This record gives sequence, structure tokens and C-alpha cells, in this order.
Amino acid sequence: MPRTRHTAAFALITVAALALSGCGSADPAAAPAGAGTEGKGKIPTTDVVSSVKKDPAAAKLLPEKVRAAGTLTLASSIGTPPGAFYLEDGKTLAGADVDFADAVARVLGVKLKREVASFEAILPALGSGKYDLGTGNFGVTDERRKTIDFVTYINDGQGFAVRDDSKLKNVTELTQLCGLTVGTSAGTTFEATLEENKHVCADAGEKAYDVKTYADQAAVWISLQQGRSDVVMSTINGLRYAVTQQKGLRFLNEFKRLDVGFAFKKGTPLAPAFQAAVNSLRTDGTYDRILKKWGTTESAIRTSQISPPEIAG
Repeated sequence: MPRTRHTAAFALITVAALALSGCGSADPAAAPAGAGTEGKGKIPTTDVVSSVKKDPAAAKLLPEKVRAAGTLTLASSIGTPPGAFYLEDGKTLAGADVDFADAVARVLGVKLKREVASFEAILPALGSGKYDLGTGNFGVTDERRKTIDFVTYINDGQGFAVRDDSKLKNVTELTQLCGLTVGTSAGTTFEATLEENKHVCADAGEKAYDVKTYADQAAVWISLQQGRSDVVMSTINGLRYAVTQQKGLRFLNEFKRLDVGFAFKKGTPLAPAFQAAVNSLRTDGTYDRILKKWGTTESAIRTSQISPPEIAG
């Protein structure tokens, strides 16, 4: 099975499960503000993009050749709600990342040629010039900033979730994971954080945690449901959304916040225009409407930035 269809199949399985399972969170406080405003188990369908108008001042910041061509190639990583995912037809894309990219394109007066790509392949492909930009809930880290430019549009980060029968109450230190199997997505900041800190268990005289990585976020959830993982590490927004839609799971806590941005090749001339476009969406109210639609209002940023330093802590 080709990689993109493999991703689509797993995402479709998860979306179907979300649509059928209803509320599964034992902790109402785990749901983000605005979650479920369009019905438990239902995918939000409000159109928050088609009314967006071109902002001439922002569009003028694009390189002349981009304005002339009128198109940009976007690599999009597809996973599970609320970021970017397939609807039940297995072809139509939806999610906050999709809405933000489409809205920015309207502000800039360009069309996006969207190509689905695996999360771990997008950043290297940007460096080679294969794509103009990428989306995939890419967290801004100091390591990534060495080779990638970012234009921020939300704040998300790292968190944990478990099955209801887990004895874990929260994870404030990675030593609390010692001896457990942690499921996460390949090529992510979660995998990097876990692998870089594996020594903490040995340092504490305890058995190391085992990291299991998967190419699809849907597969991470399946590993938890089937007991092949004891805990999963993923995006705060993704975890909070999923536990309100799937039975038997609960969100533990935020572990670390990160800015999230559109990703570009280092030194891109596109960054100022995209920064202006995000800020234009904030001014006209579209920005808040997108966050409300996907139940992620806690991820709002005050202003878009170009490759800011990684959030400390």
C-alpha cells in the first residue's frame, strides 16, 4: 500500500471511531475551551475560510515571481483531529492546519498546490526545495531552527494520555515513565525528547522506558487502546480532542508548550508575507473563528513571529 493511502486508511479508521464512540473522558476539565461545540463525536463543518479577503499589504510582501505564478506548493502531514485529517470519504481534508493554510492563501491571493507527505519527510524536503512550505503541527525548536524557518500561528506542545485503568496521574518528570512503554509518532519532537532523555531512568537506578514509534498518529492511538503502549506522548490539542471522543482514555497533563508554525526552507523570502497574513487573520476575526471551530482557543498567540527561540521550560 502506498504511504499516503496507508496514512489515509489509519486516519479514516480513527475518524470513524471518533464519530461513533461519543464522550469518553472521565475528566471534563480535560476538554479544551470550545470542544464539542458542534456535537460530541461530530466533525466540525463550519465554513470559516471562504469569506476571507485578500490583504494587498500582506500580498505585496510576497516575492514578485510568486505573485506572478499565483501558486505555492504545500506539503501537508495528515493525521487525526483537530490538526489535519481525512473525512469519512477518505479523500477530503479537514482540520485546523487545513483551515489556517487555506485562510493565509486567501489573504495572500495565491492558490495552494497541496501534496500529502509523511511528517518525517517534510522538513528535509523543504531543504531540498521540493516544497515551498509545510504544515504538520511543527513545533518550533532551537534544533529545527538551524535548518528551517518558521512562521508561528498557534501554541501547542507536548502532553500525555493513558487508558482509564492506568495508575499514572500526571507526568511532570520523565522518570515517572521508567519501565513503561511509550507510544509516539516517528520524527517528532516527542520522539526526540524521549530518546534524548532515556538516561534519566538509568541515572535513577530504574528500568528504562521503551519508546515505540509509529508513522501514523492513528496507529499511536490504536497501540494504546490495544495495550501495546502504556502511555502516549503527542500534541496537547490532539490528546485533548481525542480523549473527549474515545471511550476509556484520559488526558494526563501538559508537559511542555511549543510554538507551532508554517515550515519553510532556511532563509525563505516567504516568511514576512506569511507573518503578515497570520496577523491579518487575527485582525479580521478569522483566526479566533478557526480556533473556536476546532476547540483550541487555548492555543491562541498574540502575534505571529518568524522563527522565535524555543519556549523554555
